[in-house]
Amino acid sequence: MTQRTADRASRWPHWLRRGACEAIAMALIGLGVVMLMQPLSVLLYSYSFVTILVGTLGFVIVSHFPD
Repeated sequence: MTQRTADRASRWPHWLRRGACEAIAMALIGLGVVMLMQPLSVLLYSYSFVTILVGTLGFVIVSHFPD
């Protein structure tokens, strides 16, 4: 990693780094899958696709954040 890239990455806040945000996005995807497979609530089932979609889009965006 060059010095210029390292300087740019160091200006990002710590909470906006890739590791934590990727974990949140993966948790949303997992939550959406659990909501999709549960047999008890139609409301949870109906919001499962939106939850998976938000998690997937979040993961795609977060994957461009610096380490």
